[in-house]
Amino acid sequence: MIDKAFWKNKNVFITGHTGFKGSWLCLWLHSLGANITGFSLPPPTNPSLFHLCGIDSFVHTIIGDVRSKRSLQEALVQAQPEIVIHLAAQPLVRASYDIPCDTYEINVMGTVNLLEAVRLATRNGIGVKAVINVTTDKCYENKEWAWGYREEDVLGGYDPYSNSKACSELVTMSYRNSFFHPDDYSAHGVGTASARAGNVIGGGDWATDRLIPDFIRALLGETKLNIRNPGAIRPWQHVLEPIGGYMLLAQKLCEDGRRFSQSWNFGPSDQDAQTVEWIVNKLCAKWGENAAFEIVPDAKWHEAHYLKLDCSKARGELGWKPKWNLDQALDRIVDWTRAYQQKKDLRALCLTQIEEYGKEDTG
Repeated sequence: MIDKAFWKNKNVFITGHTGFKGSWLCLWLHSLGANITGFSLPPPTNPSLFHLCGIDSFVHTIIGDVRSKRSLQEALVQAQPEIVIHLAAQPLVRASYDIPCDTYEINVMGTVNLLEAVRLATRNGIGVKAVINVTTDKCYENKEWAWGYREEDVLGGYDPYSNSKACSELVTMSYRNSFFHPDDYSAHGVGTASARAGNVIGGGDWATDRLIPDFIRALLGETKLNIRNPGAIRPWQHVLEPIGGYMLLAQKLCEDGRRFSQSWNFGPSDQDAQTVEWIVNKLCAKWGENAAFEIVPDAKWHEAHYLKLDCSKARGELGWKPKWNLDQALDRIVDWTRAYQQKKDLRALCLTQIEEYGKEDTG
């Protein structure tokens, strides 16, 4: 799937690189020899995967806010990227109820600013070939149906976070139609796509109000985890699954931006859409040591009950497919957490997991 030679010495510009997914992406790209410039606020958590793995030692880091149009434009020009991956976001549903204005400013206008920076850069001769806006499975209008959402299904979003990501998708569509239209690809040379992933899990996620990080904090603090919606079903997947999808999509955009400038789903296999309670029971069994949880309902916020992605387009047209099932993903999380607990070399462990995942390309 991933062409190692393609990424050697590629200039890559990543927004939101100090976050969980951004840190894993930096580790993988650096291992392939890419030149990475990151534009982001400081890491959003303490501890953070970014600091634990010393990512600032090999990524040119620019601390900035995507709401600052000028700063973003200057950073992108400085980076001279061929590939741009937009991860910066306010990523939490419940936080979006507390800070709705910030959520829209970051997730919508941040996307506008990023795409405008690319538009201006290309007009000034910078050879951007691929732009990927990373959004979410929650961008769809949730009808609580039993089958997965496809890329052409209606966008929506109940809460400010989900809705802002649907808006971000529409912004991407507008810039693609107006400035980077596939029919005019020979003139502008920029492939523009959006990527929608499921509930991403993995070692090193310390975000608040997320199931796995909350569970890890409970384990390390020797307390019980409280879960509020045990029957909620989500498309869980290890973080390397969608990241591999983004990298493969970038390769395809550089090969044929006319064909692949679309929206794409990157989700798990159907059997890995499981309930919150199933996940926590599995983690408790894998961890042992009297790990436990309690169900404490909280009806204050609206939450979808059932959410699933149809990824047949990515399978058929990109040749992408999930590699690790949910049980394997949870094993990697337990391994990572025990390594953290024992103060082992976490960067080395992450690279080992990336190598294990990459070996399955030809397996």
